[in-house]
Amino acid sequence: MLSKRTIIGLIVGSIIIGIGIVSLVQHIGTITVNESYVVAVGDSTLYVIPAPIDTQQSMKITGDSFDVKLESPADGLHLPETSYKDEKVLEWVHLDDGESKIHVQNTGSKELVITGTLIRSSDPIWFTYDLMVIISGVVIIGFSMGFTLRKPKGF
Repeated sequence: MLSKRTIIGLIVGSIIIGIGIVSLVQHIGTITVNESYVVAVGDSTLYVIPAPIDTQQSMKITGDSFDVKLESPADGLHLPETSYKDEKVLEWVHLDDGESKIHVQNTGSKELVITGTLIRSSDPIWFTYDLMVIISGVVIIGFSMGFTLRKPKGF
């Protein structure tokens, strides 16, 4: 017969393993990021977007005046540093696996608003995090199973 602590350990460990597996499935493939960012007067921002081949990217920059430089992998969209006023809509497709780099500098007298939908590759570090969560659940189950064999002193 299983003790109360063993049953609790099995339930908690199973829940933790389940969370790890669900998270692992969610981190497979691409991630869609809906960006909404404000750049203060005189500040700049840099976006580095790692994405697989054939992913559609779009970004809208609205402000008084600003400079934009964009580099996309392979023969994608490439913009040298260019000044714009009011609004600029950028839409491009990754023609190869790689990173798009977008540098935006606010040169106007008002805040700059950047909105967009960016599709990026999942970061490989998430696989490690999810694996650690699953392993933690297995360890909890292992320790709780020890309570069925014998009760250690103090418990």
